[in-house]
Amino acid sequence: MSEQVEQDEVEANKLAPPRTRKPDRQQMLMVPCSLDELLPPDHPARIIWAALSKLDLSDFYEPIKAREGVAGREVIDPAVAISLWLLAAVEGVGSGRRLEQLCEYHAAYRWICGGVSVNYHTLNDFRTGQKQALDELFTQVLGRLMHAGLVKVRRITQDGTKVRASAGARSFCTRDTLAKKLAEAKAHIRALGRLADESVAQATERQEAAAQRVAKERLERVERAMEELAKVEAAKAKQKEKPSKHRAAKASSTDPEARMQKMSDGGFRPAYNIQLAQDPSSRAIVGVAVAADSSDKDQSQPMRQQVEDRSAEKVQEHLMDGNYLTLEGIDQAAAQQVRVYAPVPKPKNKEQDRFAARKSDSMAVAAWRERMNNEEGREIYRQRGSTCEPINGEVKCWRGLGRLFVRGSEKVLCVALWSALAYNLMHFAATMP
Repeated sequence: MSEQVEQDEVEANKLAPPRTRKPDRQQMLMVPCSLDELLPPDHPARIIWAALSKLDLSDFYEPIKAREGVAGREVIDPAVAISLWLLAAVEGVGSGRRLEQLCEYHAAYRWICGGVSVNYHTLNDFRTGQKQALDELFTQVLGRLMHAGLVKVRRITQDGTKVRASAGARSFCTRDTLAKKLAEAKAHIRALGRLADESVAQATERQEAAAQRVAKERLERVERAMEELAKVEAAKAKQKEKPSKHRAAKASSTDPEARMQKMSDGGFRPAYNIQLAQDPSSRAIVGVAVAADSSDKDQSQPMRQQVEDRSAEKVQEHLMDGNYLTLEGIDQAAAQQVRVYAPVPKPKNKEQDRFAARKSDSMAVAAWRERMNNEEGREIYRQRGSTCEPINGEVKCWRGLGRLFVRGSEKVLCVALWSALAYNLMHFAATMP
């Protein structure tokens, strides 16, 4: 009898509606706490703010026109803007609009702001408008790490990474198409000038000024694209016989300095070739540059010079892959007392020993072949892949160097510097002097 009762109860329970805890969003909350209490002690925002408090940020403050005793509206404290963009880079945020949203509701970004209101226009202008100060800040952090003995530049590795540009593939045009666009842009500006003279009632002065500015920026981009197209044509003329040499040269009308480049998945898309140099022992980024084209050729010597200028120390060993390799580059490095570690390419004649010295080889090239033919040289070269590949992957996936939202190599370099700076700060967070 009891079993029948229990079974009836089970069946009745199946028919009854389930009981759940439902949200009540109209309930009033009283949360008496400060912004400082919302953030855990080891949060990256606190680490970034603490690191900046030890650095000289005077280069960021110098351009500010609002001064004590002088009329004018206060600007956002540069320390706040720097911290916001560094935290954004640490968390892979690359959009000014997204950063503005985070400053409204995310505890970490609100903690940095401390009640200071921000907008995406100001944030974007700060991100790319402080190149010199940003470059000096990167050098300053590197100098402190080297002074503490955490980073050395006696041996460096170098590799380039292709980052998707803020331009569509259809924006790449031939010379004839660009000439048409240039004529259209000039005609548009003339039409706007006539409209401003003839019609006053339909548009405000501010709207007219905005339309003129947009039209002039469009004209400047197309003119710049014509200049970049000449560089592309010159580069194609120097190419050896290959199918791409006979294709019409093209340049982007929206981001003239971007190039169609082969990406990691084998496809071709508009991109920038960003160069990074690292210290293989500490895995710190010690150099950042944006290559003028998709080729890594001629990028090794400028990077060495940059690293030496930043660190005030001599680079003695340079690890690079075969894309950087030229015999002239090896001679140039040897003249600067730098040993190059790079793979020796296979000769066209399969029976020929690629490590054997050629009659045409200079002493530096012969020494390079011999260096790469022993286990010690190969072991040193292996540090390149184990250093460059993980760091490039980290900055692209997790440190804000994903798809670009800015245009032009100068602004792209700023984005790369923010990413490299954020990487170094977090990499040495526990030991930052």
